[in-house]
Amino acid sequence: MAFNIESKVGDLLANDQAKAILDKHMEGFSTNPQIGMAKGFTLKMVAGFSGGKITPDMLAAVDADLAKL
Repeated sequence: MAFNIESKVGDLLANDQAKAILDKHMEGFSTNPQIGMAKGFTLKMVAGFSGGKITPDMLAAVDADLAKL
């Protein structure tokens, strides 16, 4: 399965490599207490709800690393 920022957060977190990428670029992402509410949304959508905590640069870096999987 190919992953990108349009992938659902739940799918990304279910894959150890993708989860590691999320935590690499967004420290503590996978352990955030509110992450359970985001599992059905795409990462790009969650970024929009983050109040600027997930920046476009972070998304670009995550997307580039996910493309390498």
